[in-house]
Amino acid sequence: MELRKIAVIGAGTMGQGIAVMLASKGLDVLLYDKTPELLGQSVEAIEAHLDRQMERWALTRQEKKLILSRLHKVTDMEALAECQLAIESVTEHFETKQRLFIELDRILPPDAILATNTATLSLTLLASRLVYPDRTIGMHFLHPAGQIRMVELVRGMNTSEETFTRMRRFAEQVLDKESVQVYESPGYVTTRLICVLINEAIHALLEGVASAEDIDKAMKLGYDFHYGPLEMADRFGLDSVLASMEALFLEFGDVKFRPNTLLKKTVRSGRLGVKTGRGFFQYTDGGERI
Repeated sequence: MELRKIAVIGAGTMGQGIAVMLASKGLDVLLYDKTPELLGQSVEAIEAHLDRQMERWALTRQEKKLILSRLHKVTDMEALAECQLAIESVTEHFETKQRLFIELDRILPPDAILATNTATLSLTLLASRLVYPDRTIGMHFLHPAGQIRMVELVRGMNTSEETFTRMRRFAEQVLDKESVQVYESPGYVTTRLICVLINEAIHALLEGVASAEDIDKAMKLGYDFHYGPLEMADRFGLDSVLASMEALFLEFGDVKFRPNTLLKKTVRSGRLGVKTGRGFFQYTDGGERI
């Protein structure tokens, strides 16, 4: 079955990015969140993002209108019943995601695919109480979803070959992304490796080895990173980085995943990165670094 109507559950930063990416590929997107207020704020953020793209000549006014016309706000989950694919991108909390999986398993048609964008939680456990666990798969996008030409496709213990094949075809032929096959393991490849790099960069900053600016400059110029590890963490959201590290530390028990105290203090202070305007660096409302 062709995947043309897609549900995106969770209209936060990552959900917004996934929804815009799908709509830009000509797909109908049902963007779900709990309240009209949250959805309204999310669509306003999407419009502001598209306006910035227009200012950079990366998007035309007509393309913006087409993208927005394919985005449909939904607060009643029953409205997702005709979707062929659902991608959840809610908070990294196991019970919340599992309850959502169970509800989607009931609502979606049996041949629909249920994907999660989780970076650290077990897909097999999330699907353990489903009637159709074989149609579940991890689809881990990196931020910003529309610009990164790679997606991790994660196979749980019950993911069927048909589900994986359909999603690989969808990722490569419809989304124009290279797919990486990953077998379930906390952090997969990208999160597992980048968390160690970010944590070590924070250690270097705390120890006074170099300034935040120079740590990032060293990695950008020396290793051709688009963003240095500290700005990258700001753009991921420092609270999300902390949650990922804590999950990896809990799972593996390895000190390399133990989050730095400076990261914890920064999160406690409410400095979460781009979304609050300040993390290791400062940012404009449009997400530009000051």
